[in-house]
Amino acid sequence: MAEEEKSGKKKQVMVAIDDSDCSKHALRWTLSYLKDSLADSEIILFTAQPQLDLSSVYASSYGAAPIELINSMQQNYKNAALNRIDEGTKICAENGVTPKKVMEFGNPKEAICDAVEKLGVDLLIVGSHGKGALERTFLGSVSNYCVNKAKCPVLVVRTKA
Repeated sequence: MAEEEKSGKKKQVMVAIDDSDCSKHALRWTLSYLKDSLADSEIILFTAQPQLDLSSVYASSYGAAPIELINSMQQNYKNAALNRIDEGTKICAENGVTPKKVMEFGNPKEAICDAVEKLGVDLLIVGSHGKGALERTFLGSVSNYCVNKAKCPVLVVRTKA
């Protein structure tokens, strides 16, 4: 708190969200349980949309997919990420918080860690799907990646088992 007062800069707290219930739970949990602690912080609502894979579209059209189809698919993909941000913004509004909204395209776990560094985030909050060890080994875990790679403290919010 004294450090914040000296610099005059608000602490940056980023909550990473996706389409999962666990990320919405993490956002709600943060806004409920950390409300007093975060009163003088800027909340950043972050989502990362993986790159759209158009290889099957090109393959099925022998490499000559109509540009209208490609543009429509890209717009729908972008709209999905915008809807996710809008849903998170509504959750914040229910708790009297107006977040800064950030959307990136790319591998979510890498995009989250890159954004932490680029935005000067002081605390990253992510939800956990609660995958088992075998699933994490083969599929990876965004929260585990962030805990090990993010350049700030990471709070992982688990849903109740």
